[in-house]
Amino acid sequence: MEVYCTRPHCPRPLNYFADLDETTVIRTVQQKYCTSCGMPLILAGRYIPTKVLGRGGFGAAFFARDRYTPTMRSCVAKQFLPSTSLSPTQLKLAQDLFEREAVVLEEVGYQHDQIPNLYAYFPVIVESSPPGRQEQYFYLVQEYINGENLEQELVQKGHFSESDAVEVLSSILKVLDFVHNQGIIHRDIKPSNIMRDKSGKLFLLDFGAVKLVTNSPAGTTGASTGIYSIGFAPPEQMSGGQVFPSTDLYALAVTIIILLTAKDVIELFDSYTNQWKWQNFVTISPTLTSVLNRMLLPAANQRFQSATDVLEALGTPQPQPQQHPTQLQSSQTGTLTTSKRNFSLIEVLTGAGFSGFEGGLIAIAVFSLIKSTPISLVISLVVISAMIFAQFRRWVGGSDLIIFPVITLPIVLIFLRGSLTIPEVLFYAVIAGLISIAVTSLFRLIYKLLSKIL
Repeated sequence: MEVYCTRPHCPRPLNYFADLDETTVIRTVQQKYCTSCGMPLILAGRYIPTKVLGRGGFGAAFFARDRYTPTMRSCVAKQFLPSTSLSPTQLKLAQDLFEREAVVLEEVGYQHDQIPNLYAYFPVIVESSPPGRQEQYFYLVQEYINGENLEQELVQKGHFSESDAVEVLSSILKVLDFVHNQGIIHRDIKPSNIMRDKSGKLFLLDFGAVKLVTNSPAGTTGASTGIYSIGFAPPEQMSGGQVFPSTDLYALAVTIIILLTAKDVIELFDSYTNQWKWQNFVTISPTLTSVLNRMLLPAANQRFQSATDVLEALGTPQPQPQQHPTQLQSSQTGTLTTSKRNFSLIEVLTGAGFSGFEGGLIAIAVFSLIKSTPISLVISLVVISAMIFAQFRRWVGGSDLIIFPVITLPIVLIFLRGSLTIPEVLFYAVIAGLISIAVTSLFRLIYKLLSKIL
């Protein structure tokens, strides 16, 4: 079994122990130590990290297995690593914050099904490497969400449709409504901190210790800790001032416009005018545009003051977080109600070109096999219709529109081009794609004209 060392800067963190492949051994062994730095590997004598999931400025997250559960339950061991420059007083404060976060997370996680459950928290004190002093690390063990975060999903999709973005917005607003009512400000909302599991349910992750705000005693300010993600934090958080529920709403709005536009923050924010220019990259409904612009206002008191206020402004859409975005979301109220089948102009024309190009290749391949023009055309039309339907249902899209031609083109060029030369095959396939785009554009124009007339 492979076991990953959690000591920062370990020269060879991946260890292999053949005896741990035996169930009886893995459940009874007292401890295992890193062969490179001597770090105890089984955290709290229970959790076995097997790989690193990610690293940040304040620690790392590891995929781990709980050897004291019947199924060796999967979990995430998050390591909080304070700076070595902290004074003893500051280190004690960091530990207190860590423990307080664990208590709050345990409560909110079990109360809300879109926040990972907390399984354990503990410190680990070890001998340094090389020896000579003691090192202290803090760990949280949380529920493992098997899925992808929205940053990863965005790379695959290219950009989110309006209906997909509204689903994310509505779902996370309901989570924020809950945590804000518990006296907690998340402070680090961004695509990588929103996870979608295999069933389609969205989870809000990373309630870091230094981002925690509980009901403060009288006289405290609730000032920002200075920890935030550049571009997502509003002015009051970046300046180290007091944070509010609208601080999270600002970050959520930035997240949504990134999903809609697939652009980096630096492309969406004009630092010269100090204004967001995201509307230059996407066309969406006026209601959603207005809601996002208000969430992005620089002054905290000018934004919506609660997640409930935003939901009401949206027309109280009913998100279905357990549905995958490829499923049709129904919403009965508000002007934002859009179908999953809505496509942008670029998506329509790209899909048309793809269908025409693939249809041309299929026609050439079929004709080379059966030598009948009518039959070839009928089969090609059936294939094109199937591809259009698959795109309409969003079964294929994004990178699929490149992968299919990359696979089929070499097959046709090598085996199924008949008497045609390679340039002729490419010519006919491209012409078919262009004709498909032209016909689609014409029908779209006629449809828009009839819609305005009728």
